[in-house]
Amino acid sequence: MLVLNFSHPLTGEQAGRIEQLLGQSIERIIALPAQFDQQQPFAPQLEQLLSGMNLTPQEWQGRPLLVALPALSAIAAAVLAELHGRMGYFPPIVRLRPVAGALPPRFEVAEVLNLQALRDTARKTRI
Repeated sequence: MLVLNFSHPLTGEQAGRIEQLLGQSIERIIALPAQFDQQQPFAPQLEQLLSGMNLTPQEWQGRPLLVALPALSAIAAAVLAELHGRMGYFPPIVRLRPVAGALPPRFEVAEVLNLQALRDTARKTRI
């Protein structure tokens, strides 16, 4: 599996927890730091960020991908829209949470969210 990391670097412990939760190995973590210029449109910045990945349409649509979203909600929404367009479905995402009482602050993997399953379930409530 490839991990597209738009957030802070993942630690070895976090990567191990992801592998444990999903029951598969991480082949590679691709760092895609989403430090966007707030004064410029986000779409071109996102396109530039993803352009260097060189994944084929077959890889976008058929390779197992997991996403660590950026913290800024507008960038996260844009990332999900772009990835859905390339992949044809919503990718699963990793959710981190602060470790209670940890000094210095650190984060652990809380869960992997299956966004496509959430979307499919929500779709059933649409009238």
